[in-house]
Amino acid sequence: MFDPQKIRNIAIIAHIDHGKTTLLDNLLKQSNIFRDNEKIPERVMDSYDQERERGITIFAKHTSVYYKDFKVNIIDTPGHADFSGEVERVLGMVNCVLLLIDAQEGPMPQTRFVLSQALKMGLRPIVVLNKIDRPHANPDRALDLAFDLFMELGANDEQLDFPYIYASGFNGYAIAKLGDEPKDLAPLFDLILEACPPPPGSLELPFLMQAATIAYDDYLGRLATGRILEGTIKKGDLFVRVDRLGNHTQHKVTKIEGHLGLKKVEIEDAGAGDIVSIAGAVEADIGDTLCFPENIVQLPPITLAEPTVSIEMMVNTSPLVGREGKHVTMNKLRERLAREKKANISLKIEDVEGRDDAIRICGRGELHLAVLIEAMRRENFEMAISKPKVITKEVDGVTQEPIEHVHVEVPEEFSGTVIEDLSKRKGEMRSLSTSEHGLTTMTFLVPTRGLMGYRNDFLTRTSGLGILTSIFESFVPWKGEVVGRTRGVLISNSAGKANGYALFNLQERGSLFVKPGDEVYEGMVVGEHARENDLVVNATKAKQLTNVRAAGSDENIILSPPRKFTLEQAIDYIEDDELVEITPSSIRMRKLYLTENERKRHARS
Repeated sequence: MFDPQKIRNIAIIAHIDHGKTTLLDNLLKQSNIFRDNEKIPERVMDSYDQERERGITIFAKHTSVYYKDFKVNIIDTPGHADFSGEVERVLGMVNCVLLLIDAQEGPMPQTRFVLSQALKMGLRPIVVLNKIDRPHANPDRALDLAFDLFMELGANDEQLDFPYIYASGFNGYAIAKLGDEPKDLAPLFDLILEACPPPPGSLELPFLMQAATIAYDDYLGRLATGRILEGTIKKGDLFVRVDRLGNHTQHKVTKIEGHLGLKKVEIEDAGAGDIVSIAGAVEADIGDTLCFPENIVQLPPITLAEPTVSIEMMVNTSPLVGREGKHVTMNKLRERLAREKKANISLKIEDVEGRDDAIRICGRGELHLAVLIEAMRRENFEMAISKPKVITKEVDGVTQEPIEHVHVEVPEEFSGTVIEDLSKRKGEMRSLSTSEHGLTTMTFLVPTRGLMGYRNDFLTRTSGLGILTSIFESFVPWKGEVVGRTRGVLISNSAGKANGYALFNLQERGSLFVKPGDEVYEGMVVGEHARENDLVVNATKAKQLTNVRAAGSDENIILSPPRKFTLEQAIDYIEDDELVEITPSSIRMRKLYLTENERKRHARS
């Protein structure tokens, strides 16, 4: 058990791709927690397969390292705004944050949210100016921008006098002053020990802890993870769980887990200041107070940010159902989502009133929801997903909707296009500046509805050279009608395999989503129409063969490559009368009401 004075608890916060996970890799390697012959993967903390593939951190993760005679608990936090629910909870466990800023780009919008939360909680950040080895790095400018951001977010005098250090996470070194000789990350470890205060709390007082995050184990049930605020606890102790309503239940500690490097380690006892997971209260929830029976108290509840977007998940009813997936029934979907509900508190999962064939899932954004759907398709589930809808609320009789703070970087020649697009989508411009390199940086406030489906168009409109990031700002009064997709779709009127001859004739009508040989069915969306109306087409039609020899040679069939959608792009693309059909190996789109013939058939029957 460690003396609280010898513990340091710190969270790393950064924008996506500012080098947080790479820096953490080198902190772990240089703390000598790995064996000499141990194979260490890159981005070692991104253990979830989707994190490795997408190159982003999705779940907050804990690790501990020993430096000199101190124990340093480090929490790696997600940089994407959709996973800010993970971040809000873990800040309560730490006493300091390491704010990582790219020395070239400076602070970005997705550091704003987490930093503002940290400043409100009175935490004093340490600023790390990372990637100083890059050719266009300008750490002095990045430091000035960081100071401006602290001022804007209302930091107090002590927080404005933040300690800072220069680093290259990729090369594994940190230096106190520009021009110092780079060696290793020891200067960063020393700054953490010096600038991060030890956790408050006494080993002599009765045990007290609040569950900040929840882990789930099939054998142990829920494990409550948090920082021990007071006292000590050991395996076998009796403790009381006080839920948010003030109800008391008594439990026995069955296991205490701590962290060492990448491994979870079972420990016999733990004391004030340490971050641990405690098993025994199988119904534990975020914000619950854990204490000893002789000293029952209730700590203020932890409030989670409200979800802003919802989708409906349904059984896949297409003619191709069951060909690729194993789990296709509503019971299986409900069972899987019930498991998710136990472990993932930031998602809200509920039944749809008056419908047995759909479940509503609410989250912080399309990516947040897409991570769950992607995990399910990899587990052999098939399902259909509706168009995302924003979640509104009534305040004093006024309907309010979520609005987002949008940061855009584009080459100067595209700035007019982006301003026009976002203005049509009820966006309000807040700032605009152009650098000497011809790069225009803009910020907008745009309703979440206005951003749905725009990210795909944005890449096309800026020839793939633009960067658009957004973060939830607040709820504001409803902004009125927002422009949706401006083009219709091509809908198949028959089932079968897509034919090259038919597709060749169709490609002049718009862009195609299928290639020759792909399985299609009536009502399936096979392309985007060049005009604003939907068009029913035959994608399976073959060339008529006759005995008459053609006067000239047949034209060569040259097809453009089909447009392929990722899961988030497909969910973003569809309209209200369309669904995305998701199977382990395919993503298809279809009309909710099929073709005209199908409707007539249904009407007759």
